[in-house]
Amino acid sequence: MATATKTPAKWETLPAKQQPTYEDEAEVRAVTDELKSLPGLVDPNDTDRLLAKLAKVAEGKGFILQAGNCAEEFGTPIAKLTNLIKIILQMTMVLLWGGGMEIVKLVRGAGQYAKPRSADTDKSGRKSYRGDMVNGLEETDEARRHDPQRLLTAYRESRATWAEIRRLTTGGMADLRWIHNWNLEFVANTRQGRLYEKVAGIIDQAISFMEACGVDVRGMSATQVAEVFTSHEALVLAYEGALLRNGYDSSAHYLWIGERTRQLDHAHVEFFRHVRNPVGIKVGPGTTPEEIRAYCRLLNPHNIPGKLVFVSRMGATNIDRVLPELMRAAAETGCPVIWQCDPMHGNTIESVSGFKTRRIKSIKREIKGFFRACAITGTHPGGVHLELTGDDVTECLGGHQDIQDADLHREYTTACDPRLNAGQSLQIAFYVAKLLRQHRQNLTLAA
Repeated sequence: MATATKTPAKWETLPAKQQPTYEDEAEVRAVTDELKSLPGLVDPNDTDRLLAKLAKVAEGKGFILQAGNCAEEFGTPIAKLTNLIKIILQMTMVLLWGGGMEIVKLVRGAGQYAKPRSADTDKSGRKSYRGDMVNGLEETDEARRHDPQRLLTAYRESRATWAEIRRLTTGGMADLRWIHNWNLEFVANTRQGRLYEKVAGIIDQAISFMEACGVDVRGMSATQVAEVFTSHEALVLAYEGALLRNGYDSSAHYLWIGERTRQLDHAHVEFFRHVRNPVGIKVGPGTTPEEIRAYCRLLNPHNIPGKLVFVSRMGATNIDRVLPELMRAAAETGCPVIWQCDPMHGNTIESVSGFKTRRIKSIKREIKGFFRACAITGTHPGGVHLELTGDDVTECLGGHQDIQDADLHREYTTACDPRLNAGQSLQIAFYVAKLLRQHRQNLTLAA
């Protein structure tokens, strides 16, 4: 008796860029079959709750803070994850203080194990490192081999990381009365650290007043401040497809399509036409208004608020020229999209000493241009998307330590792109809070 063959979904028949090149397709099928038998990594009810929060952002009543590592590595120490959550919570309080609206927190984590690359090989002639989900960072031919078993390791690492994030954000660390303990030791004596302590002091006074009035501040803190959702770039479709569960991509609460894989007639866009998660699309300076309208039509045909996020990554020199026209194109469709600013990826340069880096002044310039485009077009500034770490790294130029080219080698530990360190992250948070406050004041004056 012949065995029935499953008809592939349409996305499986379309071209897909930036995919691993595995040597043994039978091994790939065995791995994906095993992934299909495992529990989903996130609860669909949590994904639905995130969608409801993003709907408020789409209505102008919230702001997204999406932050974390460029590329996660297997076996990341708990201390590094703790520092990351601390800096995200600090930034949340700063943005709450400045924006006066709910901050929706998406951690780039618990799944950010795959990276697109501009070339298939590196300077040594070996296969490029594409993230721990695909191959190893070590500069050997064996480490750089695309290994399907890493898909299973990525699943296990994601599950462990998400469990630790939940432990951190639902335990004592999430209590607002511990707000001063979120200040990392190497940031505390900087200008940004002192500003944070000032904000924390104001919040302390408010907490004392609320507790005197009988308000359950502990219960409020866990739901309003510390709740975090997971996100990563949905790059390796063999992995994402194997984790489909009842219409949800259970690998994360929120996924995004990268600038290199957003072709309208390719597999990534087709895959997300049939997924219930909220989805982002990175749009760079080459994006056209016609493409924006097509994404709205294909990925959010029912005009669900919060379902579709456009993540602008223009570069500081392009944003004024390109972004307003794209915002107008989205508005013309009537689709309730969110616009979010990624000021990192369009501002990557190579330093004199040969390190890939970013300048804080360029990052700030792009953020300011994003808010300017929102003001011009009447668009709500819906969030920021940042690559950062809670560690004291030296990967981006400028900031509270005034990191120079000659300093980059000291603590340059990223597996891929340069990240803001904790002090630089706080600096950017205060800058965004100022722009949010100005935006809110301008709306009040206009009313």
